[in-house]
Amino acid sequence: MTYVGLVLISHSSKIAEGVKELIRQVVKDVPIETAGGTEENGIGTSIDKIQAAISKVDQGRGVLLFYDLGSAKMNAEMAIEMSGLENVRLIEAPIVEGAYVAAVEAGMGKELDEVEKRVKASF
Repeated sequence: MTYVGLVLISHSSKIAEGVKELIRQVVKDVPIETAGGTEENGIGTSIDKIQAAISKVDQGRGVLLFYDLGSAKMNAEMAIEMSGLENVRLIEAPIVEGAYVAAVEAGMGKELDEVEKRVKASF
């Protein structure tokens, strides 16, 4: 079965990995990738890391991106534009809670629009 994929974008690789670890306690099958930190593993974000994560989780059912702070949003928007994919969306929700809800909903096999709707309704 294929699922909507998730990308967790944070200025800290530890935060992104921690959110993924938390979600994996409940949801095992949904593709989740992290894009935390810069290329040099410093604090910040990387368009290249975000693009790579999008590519890894895209199973053709769409991808939702969650981020922590403002400049991560800007880099996510650029990565989406550069990807050329139409079903990649940036979600305005808390990274931990929003990604958790999205993973549970995606894990039930729901379509991109429904997963996005449920996340937005939760916040």
